[in-house]
Amino acid sequence: MKVQIGITDEHRQLVADELVKILADENVLYVKTKNAHWNVEGPDFYEKHKFFESQVGLLDEVIDRVAERIRSIGHYAPASLKSYLSLTHLTEQTREKNNSKGFITELLADHDSLIIILREHIHSFGNRFHDLGTADFITAVMETHEKMAWFLRSHLKN
Repeated sequence: MKVQIGITDEHRQLVADELVKILADENVLYVKTKNAHWNVEGPDFYEKHKFFESQVGLLDEVIDRVAERIRSIGHYAPASLKSYLSLTHLTEQTREKNNSKGFITELLADHDSLIIILREHIHSFGNRFHDLGTADFITAVMETHEKMAWFLRSHLKN
């Protein structure tokens, strides 16, 4: 059935093309956070293990919402690790030690990078592609990442 939601097919395609990249970033960040949850070591193990677990839960919710947004505008969400790795702008693990500071520093850089990308999309989704729903949706996703980044950043304060 044809999707008729007041956005041209071309604009829906362009929005979906960007949303699948965001979905890929979210999934890579999820796996990196899950890695931190599973593999963190050190005297603060239990505290950070629980902290990373809470961040994993937030990312799981974001991933589901992004995939559902892609579907709601009439496109399919990719669901393979291969596709995520080909679409993401993030890199996999870069640190050498499994300590909390290393994990937090790397995850914070990823969140900050994603926040910048999301912020850039808000304007284009709304003004260029006439999809105010996705612009609003991405604003909420960005705010989630801003809060997660704040929590990560707070752990690095002495």
